[in-house]
Amino acid sequence: MDRIEAMRIFVAALDEGSLAGAGRKLGRSPAAVSRAMAFLESHVGVQLLHRTTRSIKLSEVGEHYSAICRRILIDLNEADSLAAGERSAPRGTISLTAPVPSGEVILRPILDDFLDAYPMVSAKLYLLDRMVSLIDEGIDVALRIAHLTDSSMVAVRVGEVRRVIVAAPSYLAKHQIIAMTHFGLDSWSFPPLSGSTIPRTVQFTPRFLVNSVRAAVASAADGHGLTRVFSYQVAEEVRDGRLQIVLSSEEHAPLPVHVVSPEGRLSVPKVRAFVDFVVPRLRAQYAKLALAAGA
Repeated sequence: MDRIEAMRIFVAALDEGSLAGAGRKLGRSPAAVSRAMAFLESHVGVQLLHRTTRSIKLSEVGEHYSAICRRILIDLNEADSLAAGERSAPRGTISLTAPVPSGEVILRPILDDFLDAYPMVSAKLYLLDRMVSLIDEGIDVALRIAHLTDSSMVAVRVGEVRRVIVAAPSYLAKHQIIAMTHFGLDSWSFPPLSGSTIPRTVQFTPRFLVNSVRAAVASAADGHGLTRVFSYQVAEEVRDGRLQIVLSSEEHAPLPVHVVSPEGRLSVPKVRAFVDFVVPRLRAQYAKLALAAGA
């Protein structure tokens, strides 16, 4: 059996949740699907799926192997597109990831405009507050708010954000804390004092702990406490006077924001078109938000 075809069946089974679903999706008989999985597992020498009568579950090796299979199938599809002369007309599906708040507020409207401008391109946007392996998970482009360490990625800087502490002006005489899970559950760190390299840490017991930026910001704006978030997440509230930034002289250095893509992906028309489209718009948007937040 052809190994690429077996990989397609394997990935389809994962997407559909069953071997029968893979057969229906690809128009293959149950026997052909079973042969494909047997061939693939025999070829790699390990079990890739744990099967029951109702479901399938990846083995530990299968998790890693499935990510590689997805990447191979994506690359093959892109190679076919390039060979067919589609370089001048971006098309196909582009996979993107971003942190939840910045993806919802900043990237999503720009992505809508991009899809309007390129009707032959579709998109999958994964909003995740975890670091995603772009290669393993088949992601074309990521929006990252962090100092980058992976030199195998192509990165374009589009802005920076501050980590700020905010409260409603009416609340600053009180000292209750609304803790955001991203910024510490029971302590906040601050830059070292002059002449020291050790960051300062302030311990606290929050009265309200929440994993939603919108909830933390809304509670702070309603006068119920101080919270720490990224500056772009409160730009509107600060501009309108509903929140006030405090301890600005004690902030950490701003974090850079980059558009990141695996090396080589920028040669793919849809990825190149998206990066060219999104970078100037993101730069303008982050600059506008920084101004609104008092940078």
